[in-house]
Amino acid sequence: MSGKTVIIIGAGVIGLSAAIAALTRGFSVTVIDREGPAAGASAGNAGAFAFTDIFPLASPGIVRKAPRWLLDPLGPLTLPPAYAVQMMPWLYKFWRASTPTRVAASTAAQTAMMELSKAELEDFLSVTGTLPMLRHDGNLEVYEGEREFRAAQPNWETRARHAIDFRHLTADEMTKLQPGLARRFTRGTFTPGWYSIADPKLYVLALAGHFRARGGKTEIAEVSGLRLEESDVKVMAGRTFSANQVVVAAGAFSHRIARSIGEVIPLEPERGYNTTLPSCAFDLRCQVTFGGHGFVVSRLSTGIRVGGAVELGGLSLSPNFKRAEAMLSKAALFLPGLKTGNGVQWMGLRPSLPDSLPALGYAKATSRVIYAFGHGHLGLTQSAGTARVVADLLTGHRPPIDLNPFSPQRF
Repeated sequence: MSGKTVIIIGAGVIGLSAAIAALTRGFSVTVIDREGPAAGASAGNAGAFAFTDIFPLASPGIVRKAPRWLLDPLGPLTLPPAYAVQMMPWLYKFWRASTPTRVAASTAAQTAMMELSKAELEDFLSVTGTLPMLRHDGNLEVYEGEREFRAAQPNWETRARHAIDFRHLTADEMTKLQPGLARRFTRGTFTPGWYSIADPKLYVLALAGHFRARGGKTEIAEVSGLRLEESDVKVMAGRTFSANQVVVAAGAFSHRIARSIGEVIPLEPERGYNTTLPSCAFDLRCQVTFGGHGFVVSRLSTGIRVGGAVELGGLSLSPNFKRAEAMLSKAALFLPGLKTGNGVQWMGLRPSLPDSLPALGYAKATSRVIYAFGHGHLGLTQSAGTARVVADLLTGHRPPIDLNPFSPQRF
């Protein structure tokens, strides 16, 4: 196997995790990225291994809420008018994926991927020397009143059927777990199986360091496309790279690369925003999710991060940092002791497919190209599981989960 060469396109958490797994299987591996390691969504996410987050964004509940949310330009979901027409094909597929039958199928597939990713995680962290960065703080989702709490119960009942551990809390119990919440939040649910990483950017940079130390190579170049030849795959990136196999893990830019070999995959970037405050900004004990408002507050080793929301604005529109400011203002209301000064704003692109499942499998044209993109909000969460699947596909082994729901050709 040592004579086989692999190029991984993308140096985010998915690409580097897959690259390390490929090295472990004996491949000679080069990672190519347009900016270098941890430059995209892997740098600014909330830092959570959200293994309990098994529900697709496409669902009857979101479809019902979407019109109201879209009317608020700073709300949890927004679609700039300038991009609305271009989004219609994706939104149609999103609507089709939101039927109860399809949601149930997507939830089952997502659960299988979560179980695999959780099972693979600690061994992967041990191998890469990053296990000390793992935290087991859990997640607290909070509700404004009994009505919002009751509305969430069907999802918790589904999680219970999938053996996910959680416990519902009263206001007093929440205060013991996380002091400083506003009194408007009267109920909550704590999930102890929700892990986090000390800092997602530092974690991905550590993966890059491990990869290079093991003999992996990295190149900074923007990949414009692929060309299939009889015995290898050419990667066009200013100059031409060649490998026996190629893995496309370029996040929000992946569908452009797939198009170069004749495959149209309906990926759209969800633009996410956050503000990272100094560590002293609040005594945060665990991640807190304000689900009714579409954002979370996370405790990192480098600060307190307030972020979330979904803006469907494509790759080219300028960031609208008023969205980050709106979330920070709400966070100050919900956590009255939060110090909101000296924050650093960020916007990143989450690569999302209409049914919230990644594209994971062989390209239609050839098994020498493997797709591993479209994880949406769950790239960090599913990185170790995806790395295992990619390594199995590279070596011709059967992955431990059914990949049919994740087929890049399912659309």
